[in-house]
Amino acid sequence: MYLDYLSCPVQYATYDDFNKKFQITKPECFNFAYDVADRIAAEEPDRLAVLWTDESGQCIRYTFGELMEESNRAANWFTSLGIVKGDRVMLVLRRHLQFWPILMALHKIGAVAVPATHLLTEKDVIYRVNAAGIRMIVATYRNETILSACLAAQQACPGLQTLAILKGRREGFVSYNQEVLACSPQWMRPTGDAYPCNEDPLLLYFTSGTTGMPKMVQHNHYYPLGHIVTAVYWQQCVNGGIHLTISETGWAKSVWGKLYGQWLAGSAVFVYEFERFIARDVLRQLSQHGITSFCAPPTMYRYLLQESFDGYDLSKLQHCSVAGEPLNPDMAAEWLKRTHVPLLEAFGQTELVVTLATFPFMKVCPGSMGKPSPLFDVDLIDEDGNSCPPGVTGEIVVRADPQARPVGMFGGYYQDGDRTQSVWADGIYHTGDVAWRDEWGYYWYVGRSDDVIKSSGYRIGPFEVESALLEHPAVLETAITGAPDELRGQVVKATIVLKPGYLASEELKKELQEHVKHTTAPYKYPRIIEFVSELPKTISGKIRRVELRQKAETQIDPSKGEPKI
Repeated sequence: MYLDYLSCPVQYATYDDFNKKFQITKPECFNFAYDVADRIAAEEPDRLAVLWTDESGQCIRYTFGELMEESNRAANWFTSLGIVKGDRVMLVLRRHLQFWPILMALHKIGAVAVPATHLLTEKDVIYRVNAAGIRMIVATYRNETILSACLAAQQACPGLQTLAILKGRREGFVSYNQEVLACSPQWMRPTGDAYPCNEDPLLLYFTSGTTGMPKMVQHNHYYPLGHIVTAVYWQQCVNGGIHLTISETGWAKSVWGKLYGQWLAGSAVFVYEFERFIARDVLRQLSQHGITSFCAPPTMYRYLLQESFDGYDLSKLQHCSVAGEPLNPDMAAEWLKRTHVPLLEAFGQTELVVTLATFPFMKVCPGSMGKPSPLFDVDLIDEDGNSCPPGVTGEIVVRADPQARPVGMFGGYYQDGDRTQSVWADGIYHTGDVAWRDEWGYYWYVGRSDDVIKSSGYRIGPFEVESALLEHPAVLETAITGAPDELRGQVVKATIVLKPGYLASEELKKELQEHVKHTTAPYKYPRIIEFVSELPKTISGKIRRVELRQKAETQIDPSKGEPKI
């Protein structure tokens, strides 16, 4: 179906061919729920939309015909509760199957879906409800903290009119599963100005920044079309395939890999509902259900590689992709050795769809984010705004007119003109991420602009040092930050989580330092090493480097002006 939205639907032999010829044609009026999901349901009602399973072994095959019927019922249910076009509805639904029909129902009405993680605290929920003007919350029944937070938010936020629980009964909540079945499976499509499409708001995501309060990223109804590049040309989802992206529905990554692009590509989405990531359980799902394409962050691939692959049939696994944090080349090599499937790395943000990627007609360079998506005019610029030559570090930017932005690009931060202006000025969107570009046009990640370490005149990106440390058999996870130093300005500090069976010691510190000196440029080695049981992370799993930097700043010895080891 995705071919219907391309101006030049051809097979591409090279990246240059792809970059020059690929173009999405924006329909005059586009709504994903009607024009994709319902269209598939009308043409192939028995076609698989979602294959859902959980830790108990329960397995549900959910078709597009069932999706259309339930989303129609849900749309009628929402309207009976007073939800209209433009209202913002928060969804805290983990990986429950009902997320998909509920989201399609909101798209049909024109209400703005605000997905959120079930890991939020009461303070988080209240902040989001107030900031976004949430009118209704639909929440999981499997998290008492969230349900209590919803009740507290309703007391604190007058605009929050309705609370719904997905299943069962609870005081203060209406029940989705008990009420939606009483609603009609027929839905009257809106007309005129009430019809939601094109530039109308579709989704609102709170970013999980490592500093400051979360920003509100808003996308319009054209946004799903941008994920044609994500799903077809990076993840390589195929018609009739089954795709698994590891992500809870509260994160933007879920619509990168569990919905829009996959259905446009003709692939079903596989959903595994679990409480805690257990590598052997995920391997079993890949094997048992014949997953054809798989996407996960590097940390999860790292845990998978800690397991033996004996007894798992991964013969149907054709394509694997990775994003969310930099990829260690040694890990990529080990995955290729075991599965014979290369890991295709990419870069993107909540504000964008896939922006840089290793596409199928490119040579795989492990550790590289690949080359720019044809959707975007991507560049690297220095502090003066000049394009960086090969080998020179700069900020990743996207050149775009905010009034005629590319498909898949956000239009600004909701109700926050100052933040929007701080990242998007003079036709340039600043990602805040730093990289360098080699002579072949591949981009290599360095870090966030505020993560780059300046030591004795050198600029040191955390990823190179992290990558070197991860090659050592003792290191499970690590984060590199700068620590204050009177002579050098900053020195490199490594905060390390060891693998089981390894003990922290001064001897191991020295061994790791020597390892880095021999793996990368010696001036990059960590002069300070701290062993910890876990790294501080945001609720989305990103390492909170700002917390580690602040900790290093408080460990300075005033008498020597040096951080304590």
